[in-house]
Amino acid sequence: MLASVLRSPTAVRASIRIARAFVKLRAMLAAHHELRAKFAELERRIVGHDESISSLFAAIRRLMNQPSKPRPVIGFRPEGG
Repeated sequence: MLASVLRSPTAVRASIRIARAFVKLRAMLAAHHELRAKFAELERRIVGHDESISSLFAAIRRLMNQPSKPRPVIGFRPEGG
């Protein structure tokens, strides 16, 4: 777009560089399609684990907040002592 408006050699070189950058970017994305798919799969798995981990922490907090009852003394107690 720049080269068509300005029509200078600098603008033409800039447009060519931009076009080449987009070609390289497209090639990189095509080459890393498998990596992109693995990241998407990992992201899906993490979302499920986040819910599980949150429920686990909630259960642990409930256990930690339970009022403690006095426990009976276990063991031998000699009479009169």
